[in-house]
Amino acid sequence: MKRFMTTGDIKRRVLIVDDEMINRELLSAILSQNYEIATASNGREAMDALAQPDADFSLILLDLLMPVMDGFEVIERCKADEHLRRIPIIVMTSEKSAEVRSIRMGAADFITKPYNLPEVILARCERIIELSEDKSIIRSTEHDKVSGLYTREYFFAYLQHSGAPMDAIVLNIDRFHLINELYGREEGDRILNRCGQLIAKELPGIRGIACRSESDTFFIFCERQKNYKSIIQGLQTELADFAKSRNLHLRAGIYSCENDSDDPETWFSRAKAACDRIRGQYGALTARYSSELYERTVFHEKLISDVPDAIKSSDLVVYYQPKYRIKGDQPTLSSAEALIRWIHPELGFISPGEFIPLFEKNGLIRQVDHYVWREAAQQVKRWREAFGVSIPVSVNVSRVDIFDPELESKLCGIRNAFSLSEDELMLEITESAYSDSADRLIEVVNSLRDKGFRIEMDDFGSGYSSLNMLTEIPFDVLKLDMQFIRRMMLSEKNMKLVRLIMDIAESLDVPVIAEGVEKEEQLEALKEMGCDIVQGYYFSPPLPAERFQELIEKK
Repeated sequence: MKRFMTTGDIKRRVLIVDDEMINRELLSAILSQNYEIATASNGREAMDALAQPDADFSLILLDLLMPVMDGFEVIERCKADEHLRRIPIIVMTSEKSAEVRSIRMGAADFITKPYNLPEVILARCERIIELSEDKSIIRSTEHDKVSGLYTREYFFAYLQHSGAPMDAIVLNIDRFHLINELYGREEGDRILNRCGQLIAKELPGIRGIACRSESDTFFIFCERQKNYKSIIQGLQTELADFAKSRNLHLRAGIYSCENDSDDPETWFSRAKAACDRIRGQYGALTARYSSELYERTVFHEKLISDVPDAIKSSDLVVYYQPKYRIKGDQPTLSSAEALIRWIHPELGFISPGEFIPLFEKNGLIRQVDHYVWREAAQQVKRWREAFGVSIPVSVNVSRVDIFDPELESKLCGIRNAFSLSEDELMLEITESAYSDSADRLIEVVNSLRDKGFRIEMDDFGSGYSSLNMLTEIPFDVLKLDMQFIRRMMLSEKNMKLVRLIMDIAESLDVPVIAEGVEKEEQLEALKEMGCDIVQGYYFSPPLPAERFQELIEKK
């Protein structure tokens, strides 16, 4: 498609630079019907014209042999200027050697003197302008508008080996979503743009290219470096200074591209796995992908893919750890906590510490929690029908569940399906959920309590928001983190801290559950402090339903 002007269009501008007036007039006559023409009699006048604010030229026709400043210097200056280098230059000369030199310097084409073929001159100008504009369109789409780096698609298109050992790097800004939430997307984009600039500044030194892959994640492909930690630390320091935030944290995953048979997407997938491994570890800046990490990644992928079958086949088994009321002469069984266990048909017993954090990251914890809620509610009904006693069970509500808009309806539906009273299905919400989204948590807790659910604040004291929680979040039971119990016998200071928490709970008129009780001396100390309920291996480990039933029979 031809790009020259038609009636009603704004004409593209062409700068004709020639020291011979007759040449300027001749070229102007050939081109003026299609283009707006400006002229200059030497290189200095040309550079002055190009420096004007309205100098929006689509093409430069440039004589090479001129006084004051010749055409070669004009080419050199234009190619050194970020804005001017995008204007195509057609040189005008009768010397073959000059043609070759100018093309090597960056000229787009040449026209041979004398100008005796106007149609050829016009056609060459049209073609060069068209090619330049096509290139500009491509250039505008190959770069990410926010960061200034390549887009993901062009990054992988341009990615090439240099012959040296290469590394794939995934760089992430940890918890970047909070910047957008707290300060707005405009501020977030400003920080991403600065991050892109800082990365671009490093690329020449490491002989690399980079792109913004998504939101707050960048890909870098570069020659292998001995020490990435200092590079990432430098980026983090400059970015934090720019953002005026000392809490801004970068993390990078690195994969050494040893095997050319693997595709680049795989390299960066593995680098991302290494990057994700140090999520939330603020002392760690970099992590390398290894065979161990590969095996772990494959293992995790298998766990993720096997969840539906595990639920369907009941390979996920709900265990129950008894809670004992210790006020009075003899401890008495009062309730239980539902805990998930996975007995995999191929892999055997899988620790909850292995799969629960994994499922919390990818959202599968919702399916698992829902399964536990139903199983626990059904079990409470079975025990009530079999023994005529009510054994309340508390179930965990994960941080991910807090953002489920159907959370209330799911829990109420389960409670109604098994005809449970308000006290028979209790909800444990971990303290860490408060730090993630306090307002949402408060809203959800209030709504659940309005529906009759009793809320146990789990792992109290494990984070930094404990005192705020006591004043802001309504709850019915305070569950003391087991680390307090394990440490309290080690020093008087630890003992005083536990006693202080007990006094605070008493002043708020809420009962305290101490978990992790393993020794008689711990039990006696808690009893002396006025603790209401304990759970732990001193009484019993978590048990499958049929073995827990034996405790009910002894009650």
